[in-house]
Amino acid sequence: MDFIKVFHEVFPALIAGLGVTVHVTVLSLFIALVLGLLSCVMGISSFKPFSWISWFYVWIIRGTPFIVQLFIIYFGLPQMIQSLGLNFRMTSFTAAAITLSLNAGAYMSEIFRGGIMAVNKGQMEAARSLGLSKGRAMVKVILPQAIRISIPALCNQFIITLKDSSLAQVIGLGEIVYQGKMYVGRTMQSFSTYILIGIVYLFIITILSYAIKIIERRLSLNGKKG
Repeated sequence: MDFIKVFHEVFPALIAGLGVTVHVTVLSLFIALVLGLLSCVMGISSFKPFSWISWFYVWIIRGTPFIVQLFIIYFGLPQMIQSLGLNFRMTSFTAAAITLSLNAGAYMSEIFRGGIMAVNKGQMEAARSLGLSKGRAMVKVILPQAIRISIPALCNQFIITLKDSSLAQVIGLGEIVYQGKMYVGRTMQSFSTYILIGIVYLFIITILSYAIKIIERRLSLNGKKG
């Protein structure tokens, strides 16, 4: 079976799988941004229980493989809830979205924290001298600058999360790798199929990388004007 024939047979399934990949990735990144920012704020809080919770969350996520986290959410969590006598089931999409969100959120928390640390300390002192409370100074002055500084690292995390979503095929999520694997199981055309999957990922990530460069360039120009 030649490459062109494989392309015509598997490409519709890969496009359908790509739709699932994009859907779960976009949803997860939106949740992860909120979760990461919240964890970062908790981590730098003077209220120790908040900072401990943030540290523990980041420690757990960064110290365990993504695939283990996925199995815990998909297999372990429902089993634990069912052991309490509750009828609970979780779809592969939900499990993938939760795991991707938790995983990316922990790394974004550290990215935001690095952005805050990169802001000149004089900014906080100047804001406080103008009568702003520490909390308002953080929201009004420090965080906007920290987020701008963090944009390149955040965009890199977006790409990592997109690629990590392919691991959700092990729990049956019908994303692009899963669709390709099903086709290979029927035809044994592994080389051509996985080459096509690689090309699709490369195309999507190239477009995303180009968009990131445009965003970074515009932010750089706006920063110079400011």
